[in-house]
Amino acid sequence: MVHSAYDCLELVLECAAKIESVESYGSKLLVGCSDGSLRIFAQETESSDGSKAYASEKNIAGFAKKPVVSMAVVESREFLISLSESIAFHALPSFETIAVITKAKGANVFCWDHRRGFICFARQKRVCIFRHDGGRGFVEVKEFGVADTVKSMCWCGENICLAIRREYVILNASNGALSEVFTSGRLAPPLVVSLPSGELLLGKENIGVFVDQNGKLLPKGRICWSEAPLEVVIQKPYAIALLPRFVEIRSLRAPYPLIQTVVLRNVRHLCQSNDSVILALDNSIHGLFPVPLGAQIVQLTASGNFEEALSLCKLLPPEDSSLRAAKEGSIHLRYAHYLFDNGSYEEAMEHFLASQVDITYVLSLYPSIILPKTTIVHELGKLDFYGDPPYLSRGSSGVSDDMEPSSTSHMSESDENAALESKKMNHNILMALIKYLQKKRFSFIEKATAEGTEEVVLDAVGDNFASYNRLKKTNKGRGSIPVSSGAREMASMLDTALLQALLLTGQSSVASELLRGVNYCDLKICEEILQKGNHHVALLELYKHNSLHREALELLHKLVDESKSSQFEITQRFKPEDIVEYLKPLCGTDPILVLEFSMLVLESCPSQTIDLFLSGNIPADMVSSYLKKHSPNMQARYLELMLAMNENAVSGNLQNEMVHIYLSEVLDWHADLSAQQNWDEKTYSPTRKKLLSALESIAGYNPEALLKRLPPDALYEERAILLGKMNQHELALSLYVHKLNASELALSYCDRVYESTHQPSAKSPSNIYLVLLQIYLNPRRTTAGFEKRITNLLSPQNKTIPKLSSTSSIKSRGRGAKKIAAIEGAEDTKVSLSSTDSGRSDGDADEYSEGGSTIMLDEVLDLLSRRWDRINGAQALKLLPKETKLQDLLSFLGPLLRKSSEMYRNCSVIKSLRQSENLQVKDELYSQRKAVVKITSDSMCSLCRKKIGTSVFAVYPNGSTLVHFVCFRDSQNMKAVGKGSQLRKRL
Repeated sequence: MVHSAYDCLELVLECAAKIESVESYGSKLLVGCSDGSLRIFAQETESSDGSKAYASEKNIAGFAKKPVVSMAVVESREFLISLSESIAFHALPSFETIAVITKAKGANVFCWDHRRGFICFARQKRVCIFRHDGGRGFVEVKEFGVADTVKSMCWCGENICLAIRREYVILNASNGALSEVFTSGRLAPPLVVSLPSGELLLGKENIGVFVDQNGKLLPKGRICWSEAPLEVVIQKPYAIALLPRFVEIRSLRAPYPLIQTVVLRNVRHLCQSNDSVILALDNSIHGLFPVPLGAQIVQLTASGNFEEALSLCKLLPPEDSSLRAAKEGSIHLRYAHYLFDNGSYEEAMEHFLASQVDITYVLSLYPSIILPKTTIVHELGKLDFYGDPPYLSRGSSGVSDDMEPSSTSHMSESDENAALESKKMNHNILMALIKYLQKKRFSFIEKATAEGTEEVVLDAVGDNFASYNRLKKTNKGRGSIPVSSGAREMASMLDTALLQALLLTGQSSVASELLRGVNYCDLKICEEILQKGNHHVALLELYKHNSLHREALELLHKLVDESKSSQFEITQRFKPEDIVEYLKPLCGTDPILVLEFSMLVLESCPSQTIDLFLSGNIPADMVSSYLKKHSPNMQARYLELMLAMNENAVSGNLQNEMVHIYLSEVLDWHADLSAQQNWDEKTYSPTRKKLLSALESIAGYNPEALLKRLPPDALYEERAILLGKMNQHELALSLYVHKLNASELALSYCDRVYESTHQPSAKSPSNIYLVLLQIYLNPRRTTAGFEKRITNLLSPQNKTIPKLSSTSSIKSRGRGAKKIAAIEGAEDTKVSLSSTDSGRSDGDADEYSEGGSTIMLDEVLDLLSRRWDRINGAQALKLLPKETKLQDLLSFLGPLLRKSSEMYRNCSVIKSLRQSENLQVKDELYSQRKAVVKITSDSMCSLCRKKIGTSVFAVYPNGSTLVHFVCFRDSQNMKAVGKGSQLRKRL
């Protein structure tokens, strides 16, 4: 016997007649006897020893003609059903017979449906169903035939379960269809018991099988009785079975263990009462009274049957909810300790979790788990699983078994097995703790986060400023987050313990994930543990979460250096790219820190670092100045990429600085080649190409400052571009023609200037071609004093240098757009057709020949033939020498004349079309003016309302309003006078 669930008390000591059946009605016992009498027993006062005695209250002789073999009390309808020679209904409490079902004569079993008021009984091979029609009436509903005598029956919903011969069947109460369930066994009588849930318990020998209302087996398992039961009564949470030699009580919770055995012989019948189970013997009656649930729970807990005790706790009444919670918590806690002591660690943690005990209580079982100093740990018997086996100690948690001291090799085989078992046990203990903490963690983090949010809100309204300042994290400096609230203290304790448990079980990746999310790990403790265990990734996440970015970057830089220098195989290698990835989120919050640590990896991974600067939205001026100081060789590359990504994001100062960097490199390169006497003006290094492209494409630099840095005898192409930026087109073209001997470059220069403006005028860019033409025709004049003019141009006293204006500035057309300044005025270009024409004298020809220069006639003709559509032909012809052959100008004059003729024809056609359109408009005007007005004798003046007659009249533009001319004139005068008076009033 596990515990005492029921107390067996004798209720009726001696009954005069043999007892055939028994029922309870209120506090009374109704006893049906073999002589056909009904004896009523009432309870006397309870004795001091707890026994309950019943005394005979009434004896109804002749209640039935034959023994009363079965009875049933229907309290909802206030009558008693008795089965003797027939089925009779008796009113309660008078026991007057109100109805007898004559058709039930010879019936051996019946069952009552409380819900619908139906009674079903079996007589021989017939099954009949009657319905209570209220009062004293019963109406027959159905009658079905069956194969044999029914031995047991019970309602199951709308159907009836019958035990016939050696099998169970389900009878459809509507159509009489039978469906087999299973056989009932050969030795024991069949047994059908209805459960409170509506399901059925069917007996098969000594086994009770659960089925649903349709006869399908339920996955609840089976009740195995000690012997085949004769009757079974269900009284939650127990099933009481009448066995041949005793009464057996089993739990209704799987696996249906034996709870108690009551030894009573000759028990004939079981009956369920309101608060007890009645046992009817031959001449006496006993009662099984349930022991109070509290006492049962105490017994079960003391005997270690915790599962059964917890199931009983759920049966405590709702009004005792606090008592139930306290008892359940106490039982879960004791059960958890029991399981923990017996090695069932995960199950123990489940019960610790259910007991709602504080986590400090559980963590006190783990003495080697270091907790924050503010934690109050319960003093319990602790499990120091770090004492003997060193492989789970924090200092060596990352060390493999092969790295143990050599002395361990001398351990005996039994010692090794013991150590292995101890290690396995310690691992299981920690794994159980991890699962426990993970289940508790969500609610702890939620509460801690809610507290932090509340404090932020209070601080925003000024109610908790000082408190929040103590708790607030700073982005710089060291130190853990002070915890002054209960929820955050518990969350810190939990996360700190969980991190240690994960590391001790070798789950470094899971520990890193924990630190990567929202956590409240104690910084000081966790930092020390991670450093000793060389858990670098987790340590980086710890620093990152606590905004200790400098410490994290220093550690990461150290790890990168170690990965480079280490010659051994290591578990994880760190690369410079890891530093770049770490810096990306910091660009917006701490750009100085980003620049400082990016210099450490700039040389090893320049592309990624430059991309970091570009994508991080760090101010370009700040990055450029930092690079200029720490890595000058990367400054130009950064500015190049920045300009390529977004030209507007680069200020004029940075563009100027980038060009100066290019120029400095080109000057150094020029100096080296000049020292070796290998300089060639047509040699282009990659940096010089970049310089030329930058000079042409960007506009943010100062051309005067750059021009001063150029050597006087080299870099003429750069000088020409700069002169063009200063609108000194004549000097620029002179360099292309006379210094570089590059007519194509000169022509391209003219094209850029011409295309920069779309509206030619008196100072049109088309003059640029005439300037080039003049240079070709007057080489001596353009070269004379060339150096002197450039010197004057760059002198500080020169105040006449034309500056770039909005009309002559370079228009950007994307990254590679050409940005050329337009010519400003004839004064700058010095193009004078009269002076040029007069320059054709013989004296000038002598002057040209003195310098040994000749007219570049081939280049002139080539220019005219290629750009005839952009050059004013008349002006060009005036500039040409008189000796020029007309045949040489065919390629220039031919298309020019064809275009002129075409333009003349087009203009003539347009003129004719305009004249025709003009005539059409005039014709339309005349037709509109030819309006016809018919004056009759009835025509009236719209002003004076008199007939027009033969008077002079006027017609308004609408063509229908007629007035006398005199009236019209008077109305016009009146309007003029009215306007004049209004004007005088205003004055």
